[in-house]
Amino acid sequence: MANTRKGIQIRAMRVDDVATAEALSAASSGTGAVASPVPVPARDTQDAAAWRQRTHHLLSTDPGGCWVAEIDGVLVGFAVGFVRELMWILASYAVLPSHQGQGIGREMLSAAAQHGQGCLRGMLISPADPGSTRRYRTAGFELHPLMQLRGAVDRTTLPITDRIREGTSADADLMDSVDRRIRGAAHGPDHHLLLESLRLIIVDRSTGSGYAYLTPEDGPALLAATNRRTATDLLWEALAATPPGAGLRVGRITAANQWAIEVGLAAGLALNQSGYLGVRRLKPPAPYLPHQTLL
Repeated sequence: MANTRKGIQIRAMRVDDVATAEALSAASSGTGAVASPVPVPARDTQDAAAWRQRTHHLLSTDPGGCWVAEIDGVLVGFAVGFVRELMWILASYAVLPSHQGQGIGREMLSAAAQHGQGCLRGMLISPADPGSTRRYRTAGFELHPLMQLRGAVDRTTLPITDRIREGTSADADLMDSVDRRIRGAAHGPDHHLLLESLRLIIVDRSTGSGYAYLTPEDGPALLAATNRRTATDLLWEALAATPPGAGLRVGRITAANQWAIEVGLAAGLALNQSGYLGVRRLKPPAPYLPHQTLL
C-alpha cells in the first residue's frame, strides 16, 4: 500500500530493513517515537543483536504482520505484529516525531493488524506515553497499568524450592498447554527462539505446571504457571539464580499478579510503575509475567 499524496510509502518489511528498524527502536527509548532519523545506539551490542534476532524471527513466521513507512527511501517508522493461534500481538512499533500527525502510525498499525484479522484476542505493551495510550485505547485495547520490582535480592529471604528442573525443547508441548490455559494462545515457534539464548526452568507436578525463561543477570524474561503456588516457586528460583548483590528488574506485572509483588517485596525489592498492558477480549493473564515483545 502507499500514500502517494503525502509521498509516504507503507510497505512490507524486508530483511534488509531490520537493522535500520532496530536503530529507530533504540532511539525511541520506549516511547513509540524517535527524535532523529540518525541511528542513535541506545542498546548495548548484545541487546541490539537480540532485538534484530527477534525481528528476523517474526519476519520469518509472520511476514504479513511486519510493515515499514518510508519517505524518499528513508525509513521513518515500522510496526511488527504477529499471530499465535487466535491471538494478535503487537511486538514493536515506532514513528519519527517529525513525521507524526500525518497518519503514518495509523496506516502501519492498520496494515499490521490486518494480518490478525479474525483473531479473537489481542495483546500489546504500551509505554506510559499519552499518544501511544490514546492510539491503543482507540483501537479497542483495555489498558492495565504495569508495575516492576527493582533492586538487589536479600538472599537471606530465599526459600528452598523443590521439583524444579532444567527445561529443553522437549518441553514445548507442556509450555504450550500452560500458555493456552493462561493466556488463550500458545507461543509455538517462539519457544525455539527463546531457548537459543535463555535458560529454561520447568515445574511439572500433579498440583500444577509452569515454566520460566531466565535472563543471565536479571529477573525472568517470561513466566507462566497454572496456579499461584507454582508461579511463586518459579519466581523465587529465578531470583535465586541472579548474581549475589546484582541489581535486577522483574517487570511487566499487572494487578492480577499480586503473587509476584508479594515475592518481590519479601525479597527486598522496590515496587514502581512502568507502562501498560493492552488486552483486547482478554483479561490480563495470571499467573503470568509476559515477555517484553513476544508477550
